[in-house]
Amino acid sequence: MIDRDVRNILWKRWMLLIWLAAMLWLVIVRWGAIHWLALSDTDDNMRLMEVRAWLNGQGWFDLRQYRLNPPEGFNIHWSRLVDLPIAGIIVAVKPLFGTAVAERVAVALAPLLALGAALFGMALTARRLVAPLAYALAAAILLTAQSTMGMFQPTRIDHHGWQLAALAFVLAGLVDADRRRGGLTVGLASALSLVIGIEMFPYLALAGAAVTLRWVWTRDEAQRLQCYGIALGGACAIGYALFTSNDNRQAMCDVLSPVWLSVMVLGGALLVLLARLPADRRIARIGAAAVAAALLAGFFVLAWPHCVGRPESVSPELQRLWLDQIREARPIYRQEWKLVVITLTVPLLGLIGLGLAAWTGRRDRERLMAWLSTGALALCGFALLFFQMRAAAAAQLLAVPGCVVLIWIALPHVRASANLLVRTFGTVALFLVGSGLIVQLGVNAVPEKTKPPRVAAITKAADKAGASCTTIPSMAPLDRLPATTIMTMVDLGPRLITLTHHSAIAGPYHRNGAAILDMHHAYDGTPETAHAMARKHGATLLLICPGFAESTVYRARSPKGFYAQLEAGNVPAWLTPVPLPKRSPFRLWRIAP
Repeated sequence: MIDRDVRNILWKRWMLLIWLAAMLWLVIVRWGAIHWLALSDTDDNMRLMEVRAWLNGQGWFDLRQYRLNPPEGFNIHWSRLVDLPIAGIIVAVKPLFGTAVAERVAVALAPLLALGAALFGMALTARRLVAPLAYALAAAILLTAQSTMGMFQPTRIDHHGWQLAALAFVLAGLVDADRRRGGLTVGLASALSLVIGIEMFPYLALAGAAVTLRWVWTRDEAQRLQCYGIALGGACAIGYALFTSNDNRQAMCDVLSPVWLSVMVLGGALLVLLARLPADRRIARIGAAAVAAALLAGFFVLAWPHCVGRPESVSPELQRLWLDQIREARPIYRQEWKLVVITLTVPLLGLIGLGLAAWTGRRDRERLMAWLSTGALALCGFALLFFQMRAAAAAQLLAVPGCVVLIWIALPHVRASANLLVRTFGTVALFLVGSGLIVQLGVNAVPEKTKPPRVAAITKAADKAGASCTTIPSMAPLDRLPATTIMTMVDLGPRLITLTHHSAIAGPYHRNGAAILDMHHAYDGTPETAHAMARKHGATLLLICPGFAESTVYRARSPKGFYAQLEAGNVPAWLTPVPLPKRSPFRLWRIAP
């Protein structure tokens, strides 16, 4: 027999091998993107620019991007925490191979570090919640979850992968039988996520509520509650001191500013106080928890009334013209049917598995509370899909334990078969079904429905423009021009400043709504309005990428507006063409003063 210590070492070694194999595969699959520095979206480009600026001498607490809307720059609401692994890899590799290679190594490996953390967190959860050997199954299911894995792909250097990894450890802490360690894990992982950003706040709040309700149900959970409160409040305070930027030290609603820091510290203190109360009766614990919740909510409303509502705090006009046009900000029922089916399958399977596990384990109080805590977060992830599609990655990750249960319950029956074919192919079929992979493969095999010719043409043009206008070869001719401020589309701004030495007017970051609206007003309005906006921001060149996805919004919304007329060839007199190579996907003009 293998003793317990050896088993503990073995599963960690196996997880290391699984992670290394996944890394190798993902690097091979994404090699072209890595080689061409084809960062996945605008945020990945901006993250690289933040790291570059810091390594080039910009202050640790200054996260403004001065090459967007110069000279004051764009107020970016991120923290330096996610910059650390990217910058560390660049600093380590640069002396050996130069900056260009170092950056490519960094954008390839940094997301995979987050993947390793997420895999380990989910493996811990499966071992504690299902069975000691269930870790490999949890890893396999996570690696096939399409939306979740999209956040861990090489070149996906934005912060979402690290937040998902922190969420995996929140789950691991919630189901930890060691109450002290479990409370510390949930508190520290929650604080880490909040230091990075508040996107996961609904799940973190629900995890805190789960820890509190477990104490309400049984006073034996006091140690978990106390450790959670200490870790949450203390780690948030340390994270605020170390990583909060100068701009974020104002009373902002969208980051760990004084607003959420005060709430987390007060909340942590109240939880420690609850845990130390000599409240042996459940009714007394219910009353105490209710009073603490009322005090915390009252403090938030009275101290920070401007943060009661959506944290972005954008104007109604910016919401209508820009934020509502972002696909991932729309609910799942407004997405294409294939995406809907693939996205919902894993969360639904997870909820079924979690419900089944809670029912079968209802007589074991400890396991029931662990299953219910996990189920609450999974249900939250599923529900948030009907608010915004961007919840898909977290929803699928939170569903992994439930999918593991479904497979784990049925696996012994398949493995007990006397037929070798049943044991072999039955196990594979069970994984395909329980992980939702069979649905994903089946849906992707369905031929695309023929679109109306006009819609098909627009889609094809947008795909082509998106692929060609963001490449290094396409932007190289722009980089040979003297550095200046270029007026271009909002979603093209971060890529432009990443691949050239030019500045841009805007990028898709909600705190900088005035500059974003200026671009929308310019493209929707008259040539005179556009000229005024260019002069307002000191732009000397105007750059467009015909067919670019963002341009379809302007053309559809304002068919007689400046952008639609410009793409149609109606160029005002204040624009002078600037020659570009024959195959360039861009059109470029010099702006008259």
